Amino acid sequence: MSAPDPAPDLPPAIAAWFEGRGWRVRRHQWEMLAKARAGSHALLVADTGAGKTLAGFLPTLCDFAGKAPPGEGLHTLYVSPLKALAQDVKRNLLTPIAEMGLAIRVETRSGDTPSDRKKRQRERPPHILLTTPESLSLLLSYPESLDLFAGLRRIVIDEVHAFATDKRGDLLALSLARLHTIAPQAQRVALSATLANPRDFQEWLAPQTGEEGEIAAAHLVLGEVGAEPEVEILLPLEERIPWGGHAGRWAIPQLYAAIKANRTTLLFTNTRFLAEFIFQCLWDVNEDHLPIGIHHGSLSTEARRKVEEAMARGELRALVCTASLDLGIDWGDIDLVVQMGAPKGSSRLLQRIGRAGHRLDVPSRALLVPGNRFEFLEAMAAKDAVDEGQRDGEPFRPGSLDVLAQHVMACACAGPFHEADLLAEVRGALAYSWVDETTFQRVLNFVADGGYALKAYDRFKRIVRDKTGVWRLAHPNQAQRHRMNAGIIVDSEMLTVRFRNGRSLGKVEERFAAALSPGDTFFFAGTSLEVEGMKDMEVVVRAAKRSATIPSYGGLRLPLTTHLATRVQEMLADRAGWGRFPDDVREWLEMQDHRSRLPSPGELLVESFPHGGKHYTAFYTFEGWNANQSLGMLITRRMEDRGLLPGGFVANDYTLAVWGLKPVTDPRPLLSPDILTGEFVEWVTESHLLRRAFREVAVISGLVERQHPGQRKTGKQVTFSTDLIYDVLRKYEPDHVLIEAAWADARSRMTDVGRIAELLERSDRDLVHVTLDRVSPLAVPVMTMIGREAVPQGALDDELLLEAEGLIAAAMRPDEPLEGD
Repeated sequence: MSAPDPAPDLPPAIAAWFEGRGWRVRRHQWEMLAKARAGSHALLVADTGAGKTLAGFLPTLCDFAGKAPPGEGLHTLYVSPLKALAQDVKRNLLTPIAEMGLAIRVETRSGDTPSDRKKRQRERPPHILLTTPESLSLLLSYPESLDLFAGLRRIVIDEVHAFATDKRGDLLALSLARLHTIAPQAQRVALSATLANPRDFQEWLAPQTGEEGEIAAAHLVLGEVGAEPEVEILLPLEERIPWGGHAGRWAIPQLYAAIKANRTTLLFTNTRFLAEFIFQCLWDVNEDHLPIGIHHGSLSTEARRKVEEAMARGELRALVCTASLDLGIDWGDIDLVVQMGAPKGSSRLLQRIGRAGHRLDVPSRALLVPGNRFEFLEAMAAKDAVDEGQRDGEPFRPGSLDVLAQHVMACACAGPFHEADLLAEVRGALAYSWVDETTFQRVLNFVADGGYALKAYDRFKRIVRDKTGVWRLAHPNQAQRHRMNAGIIVDSEMLTVRFRNGRSLGKVEERFAAALSPGDTFFFAGTSLEVEGMKDMEVVVRAAKRSATIPSYGGLRLPLTTHLATRVQEMLADRAGWGRFPDDVREWLEMQDHRSRLPSPGELLVESFPHGGKHYTAFYTFEGWNANQSLGMLITRRMEDRGLLPGGFVANDYTLAVWGLKPVTDPRPLLSPDILTGEFVEWVTESHLLRRAFREVAVISGLVERQHPGQRKTGKQVTFSTDLIYDVLRKYEPDHVLIEAAWADARSRMTDVGRIAELLERSDRDLVHVTLDRVSPLAVPVMTMIGREAVPQGALDDELLLEAEGLIAAAMRPDEPLEGD
């Protein structure tokens, strides 16, 4: 560290603390303090290890270390996307507070906080409260919230990039608007290490004044630049990079050697399934009995906390994890981060790399492990982006109506309101500045009685409007019902896995558990388990030594960012840059270039070829698995209508392959833009997509309750309830506000229709169709997936290679293409 240089206007206790540690106040920490003293809202973007959290809390510490410290009452509110992060920040905040001798009480509040402590926090709040968006919204639903937050001075939002663009961000934006009404003096601060578009976040953070055409924005503070990360791509020592699969099982011996060579290694995977699989593979080779742990969202709170505490104490040599540990937990002893499979985005990779070292002046070390050849290209693209300091991220979208409905109900629980006042307050959040009186009235009517088609049922009556135009709860018990059911995260239907003695291990999907019988085995929470029986939404198990199958987890896959997809296409087009690729990857691309062509940026390459008595067409979209999966559903429908006798499709992040009994001689009609108004609407309506989307918005909006006093509905019961209501609304009120919200979700989150629309526009302009006499080299990775989608991929890496030998041999035989157009 540099020599200390405390400024004269820093309180003596804090200046002495910095001096005692041999630290200096960094430039961005001074700037955040200056913004606070000027009464300004601020967004801090700084590298991991730059002291972002301290920068966020420094003005609060200065207030309490000053000559006239604040009295009792809530002074600072800290909001993070993870309960574990709040716990970690509390631990790291208490140390300097104690060392500075400051009389500051710090507490956390989440779903795990005991009810008696929650009640006490409302009556006698701490000076600093650390919480999550959901717990903040619940806190605002109590009548005493007006007094609780009246003296609030500061709001610190950590890791803002992780949730501002989704529904949790919508909920927080509405809570911030509510807090601005209660405590207009409160300053807002947001912290992040990885933002591609800071201006969008500055605008999201700032209260909107409502002046026509003017969008307010918080001030931007950029952190000091830290040491450049050291990123390497792991390559097989003797084997070739696999053609297909995602698990990277080939790398296990090399990874184990890396774990032994480092003090602590963090291994990130993109799915819970892969976390369990890699954990088991490492245990299989763990001859030295190294302490290796696992951490993902399906494990119980107790299991996750146990692992987190072991990591904090430095007791683990390695930890296999998912996005559950993407965010800012400060474990400074981690000296290597491993990314299993492709990172899917440069910002996500940077976030994960930042877990290593967690110090600004020490370079973070990372190892990328590609599962297949396309993933190698993606890893190269991500490494280049990190080296160049380029970021990517999810775009903002209009606020969701189901979240707005939940917020309206929370406000009613806190006390009566005038709709004009609440509308003005809601529009103070940029995400909801688009809401007009008509839209707001529709939401109010829905919260009041469920809407036109449901108003005859008393169970949907939640708020009423009196003669003076004031809205209030229809019955006092509605407040308890709201607080029991409010939230944004709607889990898949899950069953608890526990031992006979009652110890819980976590949860698995109901559809997976339903297929299990007594005596069956499965691998979960790092243990091979045998099923003893199932009862009351629980799977009772005992430890087993026999081989086991691995749980299949639901949920969306991590999306491939547009920025990274474009970089991969640029690498394909840059033949001069192929010299830095391994021989097998370079030979693969050279043969593709020789036999067909490589897709250029902005171009849609489509190849058609026969194989095994069927006719295949490969679309190289680079739009991500979700968009390709959706496009496959649409194209096969259109092929059916055109008599091409489709047999099916398979998709990965880069390619969609469809096949049928008749050849596709011209792919352009299959990709005409009207597919989004014809086949798309038919598919979403007829499939379970819209029902699934409706189930989520019905739960979030409070229309269907998951819990009642003394009982909780099963996933099946919730689905049954929402399906009944969905059918009624589709028939009698198709323009219902929740049907609209479900369509918005189906278009964006579940099908990625925005990227499909861009692809269709590209195909209309720059489609290149190549007809071949056999499979092309570029098509092999997606072709090896056919028939394997429902099977655990990691276990099949070797089998895929063996069974695909004929396919690979045909693709790599250097004959001339038959035709190109």
